[in-house]
Amino acid sequence: MSELIRALEAPINENIPELRPGDDVSVYLRIREGERERVQEFRGTVIRLRKGGNDANFTVRRIASHGIGVERTFLLRSPRIDKVEIVRRAHVRRAQLYYLRDRRGKRARLREKRG
Repeated sequence: MSELIRALEAPINENIPELRPGDDVSVYLRIREGERERVQEFRGTVIRLRKGGNDANFTVRRIASHGIGVERTFLLRSPRIDKVEIVRRAHVRRAQLYYLRDRRGKRARLREKRG
């Protein structure tokens, strides 16, 4: 049975590095518009990382114009993800950073990880 499940799993995307909650990342996503295809960047903080084979995903949160928070969930094994760049790593003590949703400005900053 496990061989059947393993055969159905999508291949691992090699363009995604090891992610952790609190990382500031730039996710480059291939967007299809009609016949054309372009790459769009989504830059923000990883607030959640869910592992689990084919269903593994991560959620990135950024602040859009006028202070509105935007969250987007990406599948780790998605072929639509062109690449992921880690801009900086932060020191956090939680696995899910949902408390960032209630914070604005300087209170929403995370302490940078050193060394």
